[in-house]
Amino acid sequence: MAKEKTKESLIHITKRDTLPQWKSWLIRIISIVVALIFCALIIVLLTGENPIRIYATMIQGAIGTSRRVWGLLQNVAMLLCVSLAVTPAFRMRFWNIGAEGQVLIGGLATTACMILLGNSLPTYLLIPLIFITSILAGAIWALIPAIFKAIWNTNETLFTLMMNYIAMQIVSYFAYVWSVPKGSGAIGVINGSSQAGWLPTIFGQKYFLNILIVAILTIVVYIYLKYSKHGYEISVVGESENTAKYIGINVRKVIIRTMLVSGALCGIAGVLLVSGTDHTLTKDTAAGRGFTAIIVSWLAKFNPIYMVLTSLLIVFLQKGAIEIASVFELNDSFSDIITGIIIFFIIGSEFFINYKINFNKKEEDK
Repeated sequence: MAKEKTKESLIHITKRDTLPQWKSWLIRIISIVVALIFCALIIVLLTGENPIRIYATMIQGAIGTSRRVWGLLQNVAMLLCVSLAVTPAFRMRFWNIGAEGQVLIGGLATTACMILLGNSLPTYLLIPLIFITSILAGAIWALIPAIFKAIWNTNETLFTLMMNYIAMQIVSYFAYVWSVPKGSGAIGVINGSSQAGWLPTIFGQKYFLNILIVAILTIVVYIYLKYSKHGYEISVVGESENTAKYIGINVRKVIIRTMLVSGALCGIAGVLLVSGTDHTLTKDTAAGRGFTAIIVSWLAKFNPIYMVLTSLLIVFLQKGAIEIASVFELNDSFSDIITGIIIFFIIGSEFFINYKINFNKKEEDK
C-alpha cells in the first residue's frame, strides 16, 4: 500500500493547570525584561539614543526627588482606589466600564459641597458631609445600570460606558455654572483663600491622607472579598448565576449591592481627587483612571493586594515615559508608545500563564 501522510499542525495550544503564584509572577517579570529589551531596540532605531541613558531618565522622572516620589505615590493611590472600585463588580462578571463617570459624579458632589457650604459649615462638619454626599452620589450613579441589569438583563458594558459621557456633560454644565470668572467654563481653585473643604495636610505632606485612606481601603476590600459572606456570594454569582440561584443566593440583590459598593468607592476617589488633590473639577478630573483601572484589576487577577504592584508599575511607566519625552525633546506620543509596548508585553504574558504551546512531531502512517 502506498504511504499516506497524515497532516498535523506543527503546534497546538492547550490550557495549563493552575500555575503556582511564583511561576506566574516569574513569567510576568520575564515579560517586562523582554519588553524593556524590545523598547531599547525601538529607541536606538528611532532616536539613536543610548537605551541605558533613556531608562535612567525614566527612573529619575519617576522617583528622582522626594517630591516626585510623593507624586508617584499619590497617583498610585488614585489609580488603586478606582481599581478597588471596579474589582467587586468584575469578580461578579459584571463589566463595570463606568468608573470614570462614577468618579466624576462623586467629584461633582464634593465640588457642590465645597462651593455651596464651604463658607457656612465648620471643617469638622464639612469634611464628613463631603464624604457622605460623594459616596452616595457615586453609589446612585452605579445603581442605575445595576437595576437595569438585574431586572431587564441589559448589557452592562454599553450601559456603564454611555453613562460616562452623560457624567462628563453634567460636569461640563456645572463647570460653566460655577466658573470663575463667569463664562470662562472653568471653576478654578475652589476656596483657595479659606481652603474650606480641603483635606488636611498631615506630617507636612498634602498627599499623605489620600495615600493612607487608600491603603486602608485596600485592606478592607481584600477582607470583604475574601472572607465575608458578601464576597463569597460575589464569587459564586461570577462563576455561575444558575449555581448561585440553585443554592439560594438572590442574584438580583447581589448585583445591586455589589454595584453600590463599586459606586461608593468611586465616590471616595472623587473626594480624594477634588478635595485632596486638585481642589477643582473638570470633565478630565478622572484622567482616564476608570479605564486604566480595568487593566490594573485584570492583571492582578482581581486581588486587591496584587493591585498595589500593578498600579505602581503602570504609574511608574507613565511618569518615566513622560520624563523621557521631556528630557530628550521627543514627541509626546513617544512616551505613550514606550508605555504601550511594555503594557502590551505584560498583558501578553497572561497567555503563557494560562496556556502552553506543544510542538508535534511529524508521523507517517502506512
